[in-house]
Order: sequence, then C-alpha cells, then structure tokens
Amino acid sequence: IFKKFDMVKSYKGLLIPREVQKQQLLAKDYMATKLIKFHPNQRIFQVMDLLLIKKIGGGPVVNEFNEVVGMISETDCMKEVIRGKYHNMPIDTGMVSQYMSTNVVSISPEFSIFEVANLFLEKRMRRFPVIEFGKLVGQISQKDVIRAFKKLKSDTWW
Repeated sequence: IFKKFDMVKSYKGLLIPREVQKQQLLAKDYMATKLIKFHPNQRIFQVMDLLLIKKIGGGPVVNEFNEVVGMISETDCMKEVIRGKYHNMPIDTGMVSQYMSTNVVSISPEFSIFEVANLFLEKRMRRFPVIEFGKLVGQISQKDVIRAFKKLKSDTWW
C-alpha cells in the first residue's frame, strides 16, 4: 500500500552535496614586499624627502641584518619640524634613530586578515611590519586589509 505523499518527487531532483572550498585570507597574500626601508643612521630630512616622493606615510627602520628596529612615520618627522621652529630655522642634524618609534608591533605572514583587522582596531596603527624568522619580509597596511575583504565571496569566507 502506497501513501499519497510517497509518490511526490522533488522538482530539484537529487541534491549532491558540493564541497565548498573555503578562502583563507593570509597576511602574506596581501602584504607589500617591495618596501621603502629606512636605517637608524639615516638623516631625518632624507626620510621626509622619500615620504613625499614615494607618497607614503612611513615605513620600517631596519638594521644591517634586515631586522626591524623601529618604525618611522610622518608624525615622527613632525618632531624635527618643531625642533627647527624652536631654533628659528630648519636644521638637518636629526637622525632616524632619534625620532623613530621603537615599540614595534609586528605580525607573522600566517596571520589571517581577520586577525590583522582586529589588531589594527586594537592598536590604532596604520601599518604593521611582517616578520618571519626575525627578518622583515613585508608590510601590511589598512588598505591591504580592505583590498583583501573586497575579494571575499559571501559563502566561502572564514
């Protein structure tokens, strides 16, 4: 004896579950690798020139072993501007080591973009150096994270 609803077929046919490939967005996939790097013994005026020419807001300060020892930014350069104002003339005696931030927050290339985004919100910074085995391998900015999110597909992000 058949029941009436046993004979009804779905218009969708047999549904075969498909394997959805998840997108894992990592810092190493979106970081910049061709960096403008600065050195502790470089003159601050040279940094100002490079920031203006290259249209960047700052960058990593590395030693001779490509280890990050600080970060220098436009804000750090303002200290030299104020110093020149105090002496009533622009002076070019400052070195990067006098102005750079040494409390550097770095990330691993294996950090997910979500971890990086959260760190940006938590630390209120504009860029992070990416360090692998103690050496600088790249830098990631807030714009890089936004670019990564634009590539997400709604059903495969995690």
